[in-house]
Amino acid sequence: MYHWQTQASAQRVPRLGALVDHGTANFYIQYCEERLFSYRHGFHAGNHADVLKHCVLVSVFEYLRQKDSGILFVDTHAGAGLYDLRGQWANKRGEYLQGIGRIYEQTDAPELVQPYLRLIREMNDTELVLYPGSPWVALQLARSQDRLRFFELLGAEAEVLAHNLSQQKRLLPRAIKLEQRDGFTALKSVLPPPSRRALVLIDPAYENKQDYRAVVETLKDAITRFATGCYMLWYPRVNRMHVEQMQRQVKKIPNIKWLQVELVVSKAPQDQHGLFGSGLLIINPPYGLSGQLKKGLPWLLDKLRVDRHAHWSVLESKA
Repeated sequence: MYHWQTQASAQRVPRLGALVDHGTANFYIQYCEERLFSYRHGFHAGNHADVLKHCVLVSVFEYLRQKDSGILFVDTHAGAGLYDLRGQWANKRGEYLQGIGRIYEQTDAPELVQPYLRLIREMNDTELVLYPGSPWVALQLARSQDRLRFFELLGAEAEVLAHNLSQQKRLLPRAIKLEQRDGFTALKSVLPPPSRRALVLIDPAYENKQDYRAVVETLKDAITRFATGCYMLWYPRVNRMHVEQMQRQVKKIPNIKWLQVELVVSKAPQDQHGLFGSGLLIINPPYGLSGQLKKGLPWLLDKLRVDRHAHWSVLESKA
C-alpha cells in the first residue's frame, strides 16, 4: 500500500504543480492549464475516457507480460504522470466524479476492470486522492526486463514527469527515458525495439486538426518500421468530422489487424463542444481482448452512463 501526504511548502513548486511525499520521495502532482478543447489532463484526469483507456492499457500490458522477454512501452504524449484529484484544476469540472469516482469503491467489477481498480487503490489509502497518467500506469506494471520511453513536448509537464521519475524506486533509472520532444516525430527513433516486443500508446491532445493527420502518418511509419508491435490509439468522441476521417484512414492501412472499442456516456452536446465519449483503435490486439471487452463494457456502461444515449461498441477487422 502506498502512503502519500500532501506537502504545501516542502520546496519550490512549479506553477503547475503541488508537491506530495511518497515515503522519502517527493512527487509533483500536475495541475494543467486549460487550452482550447484540448485533452489537458489536469482537468480531465480520472474521467470516463481515462477509465476506458487505462482499463484497456492495463489489460494489454498484463497480457504481454505473460512472456518473459522484455517489453518496450512508449507513450508519445506522456503528460505529467500523476494528478491530485483534490486540486483546483481537477475540481474545476469535477470530471473524475463521473469516472473513477463512480467505480472506485465497487466490489463487483468484471475481469476487464479489476486489475485497473487494484492499481488505483494501491496508490491511495481508503480515500481516492491520486490518479495516475499512462506513464505511471505503465511504471506500476513494468518488470525489470521492460523498458519505458516517454515523449512530452510541453516543458511544464515534462518537468513534472521528469522529477517524479527521478524519485521513483520501482525501476532502475536506465530502464526509463523521458525526452522533451514531439512524440509523433520521435516514435521512429525507438522502433524497432531490440526485444522485438513493444506496446505503443498514441494519445495526443487533439488541439487542432493537424493532430488527426499526424496520428495517421505516425502509425503508417511505425507499422512500416515494426509491423508486429501493439499500437493503442486513443481518440475523443467529439463532434468533429476529423475523428471519423482519422478512423477510416487508420483502418485502411494495409495488412493490419485492428480492434476498435468505444464508450459513449451521453448524448452529443448541441453546441458541438465537449467530450461525450472516447475510443481506442488497437493494432495487433492481444488474443482474447475482444471477448474481455464485450464482457466488461456493459458493467462500465451501467456505472458511467449519464443519459439514455449512452452505449458501447467493439468492432474488429475481418480475418
